[in-house]
Amino acid sequence: MKISWRIVLLWTLPALVIGFFLWQGAFASNPAEMGGNTASTRMTYGRFLEYLDAGRVTSVDLYEGGRTAIVQAVDPQLDNRVQNLRVDLPTKAPELIEKLRKANVRLESHPIRNDGALWGLLGNLIFPVLLIGALFLLFRRSSNIPGGPGQAMNFGKSRARFQMEAKTGVKFDDVAGIEEAKEELQEVVTFLKQPERFTAVGARIPKGVLLVGPPGTGKTLLAKAIAGEAGVPFFSISGSEFVEMFVGVGASRVRDLFKKAKENAPCLIFIDEIDAVGRQRGAGIGGGNDEREQTLNQLLTEMDGFEGNTGIIIIAATNRPDVLDAALLRPGRFDRQVIVDAPDLKGRIGVLEVHARNKKLAPEVSIEAIARRTPGFTGADLANLLNEAAILTARRRKEAITMHEIDDAVDRVIAGMEGTPLVDSKTKRLIAYHEVGHAIVGTLVKDHDPVQKVTLIPRGQARGLTWFVPDEEQGLVTRSQLIARIAGALGGRAAEEEIFGHDEVTTGAGGDLQQVAEMARQMVTRYGMSDLGPLSLEGQGGEVFLGGGLMNRAEYSEEIATRIDAQIREIAERGHQLARKIIRENREVIDRLVDLLIEKETIDGEEFRQIVAEYTEVPEKDQFVPQL
Repeated sequence: MKISWRIVLLWTLPALVIGFFLWQGAFASNPAEMGGNTASTRMTYGRFLEYLDAGRVTSVDLYEGGRTAIVQAVDPQLDNRVQNLRVDLPTKAPELIEKLRKANVRLESHPIRNDGALWGLLGNLIFPVLLIGALFLLFRRSSNIPGGPGQAMNFGKSRARFQMEAKTGVKFDDVAGIEEAKEELQEVVTFLKQPERFTAVGARIPKGVLLVGPPGTGKTLLAKAIAGEAGVPFFSISGSEFVEMFVGVGASRVRDLFKKAKENAPCLIFIDEIDAVGRQRGAGIGGGNDEREQTLNQLLTEMDGFEGNTGIIIIAATNRPDVLDAALLRPGRFDRQVIVDAPDLKGRIGVLEVHARNKKLAPEVSIEAIARRTPGFTGADLANLLNEAAILTARRRKEAITMHEIDDAVDRVIAGMEGTPLVDSKTKRLIAYHEVGHAIVGTLVKDHDPVQKVTLIPRGQARGLTWFVPDEEQGLVTRSQLIARIAGALGGRAAEEEIFGHDEVTTGAGGDLQQVAEMARQMVTRYGMSDLGPLSLEGQGGEVFLGGGLMNRAEYSEEIATRIDAQIREIAERGHQLARKIIRENREVIDRLVDLLIEKETIDGEEFRQIVAEYTEVPEKDQFVPQL
């Protein structure tokens, strides 16, 4: 077993110090032994005088300036053998020397030795030296630990990671789905590589580029691609690394970061999650954080202050642009704001192709079908989707990823892990009617999105699921489409009421009712799709991306609030009646679909529409439905 020398030193030093002092005290406290004599027995001064008067003392050796004596005396109790005895003499006994002379006793006086003082001095020096040495070793060891005691003097230093030539392993070819953002940032790389192309016509290098977008859209990946393409010194740091509990540390780190950047200009600085330090000043309840505000003020000054900076381009990323300070967003600091949003169909195809390079896909796998199945997915979501499919492939001991694994991975990412299938019972039949109710209404309402799959296999908190493929290429949504979605969401509750009666409805429609209430409220208060007229009575329910307001205030009177509630109820009831009407008129096909769903547990969209077409006319929907 290997034992660290630090552990040995930690245990050995205290033992040596304690042993040294014990030895020093024992040695210095016995002057007789230092003189080379041995006095194993002590004698009182009175008994010594009795022995002297009786003529039993033969010699006396004085030590310590006459305070201690080693006496050789004949002891009659020990057959008159000579014995060395130690006697502590009084400080004032001038008659003793005279008595010793009259008794013809050999008298020797030994000078005081300085060994005790020498060892005492050494002892007083050795302990502090050992203590300082041990502390030095501990501080030296802790200096390698981030934030350790050894770095107490480095609080004000920047913690940015520096690379003279950033080797991130990411190029622009590795980034897909955000072509507009890539084009904007490609100019930044050209600025750094060939600045004369722009300065020749009077163009100025932008000082900052702010990447704005939801989580997972590739903001940090873009920064890595810029660093990999530019080939200039690169600093990377998180916004939270500026702020500390000590006031002034964040501002000091900002100054140190820009000082290093100026020494290596032209260069790039990437600040991830800049909202941690760039929030609006004084916007918090009861005042802002002084340390964070000082850090922000220093950052504003360094980016575009009295001195300014040349050749330094700052790239920052955030998903909360609504909370950033206005002074930080003005031209001259962040000259460009690049929106990095979720990719469209073409972008998702590109992202999937990038992440499929190191995946073994079966020949029948269609990247386009996967892209159409995943509207709203970000780049991170798509990467996670293919990774989950690869994990499922390995678990099932297959040699390549098939569409079956892709389908299961999509379901798992959206709805959660697959649960244990329900046994054939009343509950399973009730859930089957609920899910078929959603699907039949979504199929027979013209403006509803097509059904992709109906399943009774539990996933996450849901006991059954009905999947629709939204028309994500359509940026605008019509009033009829919103009404159709409300009717489709209420199809499950309508089926329960029509099949089992009003008293047998379940709590399974709780989530559906929340969606209905939200869509109806937005139709009334934001989109002007009610009898109240073309009025927007409320602002956006949630701030951009992740930011949220602290307080919401009513923007209308109580009378308008009452009319809003009535309009919401009317819209929801209209969708409810439409759903119940479709359920009543198609009871025969619903019963057949429920029996088939209980038997197979999953029905895909194409098979579902074919069965419904045998009983009634299915309206055409202008949308491609991928078959996974």
